[in-house]
Amino acid sequence: MKASQELFEFVRHQLNQFGDCPNMRNLVVYLAIPDDTRKTSLVVVGNWPPQHNSLPALEDDPSLQILEPCRLWMPLRRQRLLLGVLRAEIKTLPWPAPLTARLQSCARSLTEALFLELERQQLKEELNRVHQQVQLLVHQLRNPLAALRTFSQLLLKRLEPENRHRSLVEGMLVEQEQLKRYVEAIDRLGQPPLIISSSPIVDIPLLLPSALIPNDPTTLKSILEPLIERAKATAALQGRYWGGPQILPNWSGNGNAVLEILANLLENAFRYCPSTHPIGLYVDKTGEMEEWRLCVWDGGPSLPIKEREYIFERGKRGSNSINHNGTGLGLALAKGLARQIGGNLKLICPPAVINKSLPLEGNAFCLFLPSNTNSEET
Repeated sequence: MKASQELFEFVRHQLNQFGDCPNMRNLVVYLAIPDDTRKTSLVVVGNWPPQHNSLPALEDDPSLQILEPCRLWMPLRRQRLLLGVLRAEIKTLPWPAPLTARLQSCARSLTEALFLELERQQLKEELNRVHQQVQLLVHQLRNPLAALRTFSQLLLKRLEPENRHRSLVEGMLVEQEQLKRYVEAIDRLGQPPLIISSSPIVDIPLLLPSALIPNDPTTLKSILEPLIERAKATAALQGRYWGGPQILPNWSGNGNAVLEILANLLENAFRYCPSTHPIGLYVDKTGEMEEWRLCVWDGGPSLPIKEREYIFERGKRGSNSINHNGTGLGLALAKGLARQIGGNLKLICPPAVINKSLPLEGNAFCLFLPSNTNSEET
């Protein structure tokens, strides 16, 4: 472990508090630094009173190996881990009990500071290692993504304009572009420097990295169509009924955020709803402000009433997800992102409450979009 400037300042502050003790001769704090041979050196990181000349390491000062009644050694140890040593010397014996108590309190504070410094450095090293691994993976991902795009473009050129498979290939190109944007966002995660600010940190749950949430508004139609095609294809592969929307809103806003929320809801529906039950997306306008409502519904078992109260909390999962892998973060993040764009996300059971044509049993996760004066049905 290397001592940071903050650690030096903390040690200096701790030792300076003994300036009111006339019987105190000196105080020295040593930092335990192991080498490659597992041998530990005790290097000085602070002393009182301050000296212009730096003090030698403990093993380089033979005079300290002689037992002295006026000298007290206090190991700075956290469980079995030796972090350092505090050396105190007084001018005349005996050792005053109040002074010994103060030194013990100082030793505890120094131990915690050294342990936190060690943890900080280990976390920093781990973060750097993970960042390097992520950068390597991002670099390796670019080539297959570029190859997928090239192959898809070549395949699209070979299909006639009226070929019914063109929409699938076009959907592949849209998904590839989305993956590319994810990779670029991941690549930029570690670039901004970590700056300590006095401003309070607002904990806003984000489902998307900031690089994937553009400021320019986008229409939903072009964004949702590939998502709906993918859901339709997934339902066909699972052998279940898919109920697509009759209309799509020509809503102008953060379409990428809406896409991410709906993609998350659809993934949950296909994962947790039994394959014998239907899934769909229902779109309509509701409320006095005629807000657009986009509902991902399923005809599976409805969530128990007690679970509906906390299903949007972080780490909470419904009983229908017990046999499936998951973190319990998706719905919480989706709801937070919905609120971030000025909308909301609610659970309505059963879907028939929304429209009589929907199942009498099941769940409907409804995204309410903020009002938009330019919205029109398409």
